[in-house]
Amino acid sequence: MDRLTIIKVGGKVVENTDSLNALLDQFDKISGNKILVHGGGRTATEMAKKLGIETKMVEGRRITDSDMLEVVTMVYGGLVNKKIVAGLQARGMNAVGLTGADLGLIKAHKRPVKDIDYGFVGDVDDVNASELRVLINENVIPVVAPLTHDGKGQLLNTNADTIASELATELSNYYKVYLFYCFEKKGVLVDPNDESTVIYDLDLPLFNKYKAEGIISDGMIPKLENGFRAKMKGVQEILITNPENISTGRGTRLV
Repeated sequence: MDRLTIIKVGGKVVENTDSLNALLDQFDKISGNKILVHGGGRTATEMAKKLGIETKMVEGRRITDSDMLEVVTMVYGGLVNKKIVAGLQARGMNAVGLTGADLGLIKAHKRPVKDIDYGFVGDVDDVNASELRVLINENVIPVVAPLTHDGKGQLLNTNADTIASELATELSNYYKVYLFYCFEKKGVLVDPNDESTVIYDLDLPLFNKYKAEGIISDGMIPKLENGFRAKMKGVQEILITNPENISTGRGTRLV
């Protein structure tokens, strides 16, 4: 099986030009097949503020009403996605920007209302691996924005960590998949303000313990839940790290 590296980049890395360039430089050094999945939540929040649209979050997840859906479609599918594609092209990497609607890549359903109505938020049903494999086999790098569709014309906002995890899981049927969640910290930290407190090996019982104690919270929870799910479904390796350590393999490894 060929190796496939999936990098999911989010947080301040995407919003800051210097850190994004550093990430793309490191991404360029990765040999073999690769996919880049991105977020861009802070940019969406800033754009919404400029447009007078209120941002509502619950446990690191965005509530997406019809106005917010328009904002995230513009920001994720447009501004952030094309910025990354242009940066990869500048480094000689042939990239294509995609949402889940393009090529029917990722189909989802609107999350049912239980305790919280998340609005136009999608839970993934299906990943079209065959179309991705065609691109990968042609040495094209897919750059995937966190938007999906329901097959009936409705776009849905979908957590980028979830998308990375679902892509990794589906493609692990065809490749040895290495999934890197890349953000501004060196890994999952016991003390969020102290970079020396990286948890290098994290298993499920320890994750549940830290979650219960509030050490792991907010947006890190869905990231790790998605990571463990992918690990259990056959993804080779999952690492949470920063751009500088993509090549060294240092960070929090899910075990």
